Amino acid sequence: MASGFFALLDDISVLMDDVAAMSKITAKKTAGILGDDLAVNAEKASGFLSSREIPVLWAITKGSFLNKLIILPFSFLLSAFFPALITYILLLGGFYLAYEGVEKIYEFFFHKKQTTHTTLTVQLTKEEILTQEKSKIKSAIITDFILSVEIIIIALGTVIEKPILTQILVVTFIAIIVTIGVYGIVALIVRMDDFGYKLIKINKNKFLNNFGAFLINALPKVIKSLTVFGTLALLLVAGGIFIHNIHAIGDLFHSLPSMLADFIVGLIVGIFTLLLVMAFKKIRSKK
Repeated sequence: MASGFFALLDDISVLMDDVAAMSKITAKKTAGILGDDLAVNAEKASGFLSSREIPVLWAITKGSFLNKLIILPFSFLLSAFFPALITYILLLGGFYLAYEGVEKIYEFFFHKKQTTHTTLTVQLTKEEILTQEKSKIKSAIITDFILSVEIIIIALGTVIEKPILTQILVVTFIAIIVTIGVYGIVALIVRMDDFGYKLIKINKNKFLNNFGAFLINALPKVIKSLTVFGTLALLLVAGGIFIHNIHAIGDLFHSLPSMLADFIVGLIVGIFTLLLVMAFKKIRSKK
């Protein structure tokens, strides 16, 4: 009886060691896409009244957890009964990520938005503000759903050859850590300017005043920087998906440094996908 109990403890210990090791590998695989996840969510969680930023961010965070509660069981069912589909979903996700990355580059160089601001100020009612808030929260949760699918499928693809219990533990752990980590950092980012204003308001110390002003001015630059790194991450992750899942592509670029190879493949796939999408839109507009 005692020997059976200790054998069970030994099995659990081995399982936990395996989960810890695979979680570390999986975290590295999914880290690339987190830059884009962070940039997108920081942008969507900003622009609210200071008093509403944390409640709005909490609402988006709860929506993100709900998204993962929907996605995780579906992904585990796929892994258990149709594991071959995981690779195809990964490749489809690779096309989407590459397209999104190249589209951002294309928009930056060829379709820069005109930053014209009207001087009219409209006083919104409380109901109108809440309606706008709900609309932005809904949009952020939908975006989170798409990014969550990508992260979970990439994580699942890393442990697809492991037993189903290991897959469940590793991917669920990554999903929880990603949600807490991303929205925790976003909370710090969107409150940067508010913290800066408080430093300026309550302190007469020159250094603290300058530091407060630095935080206020740094917020838009931080979000822009995250967007740049996020775009690069999209192409690197997309390229890595194709190189690791299509051996012919991997063999073609094996002599190059892995990061450069990932970027080149992601860029080529993204340009190809963007051209297809543009051609489809052009044909559709003519009809």
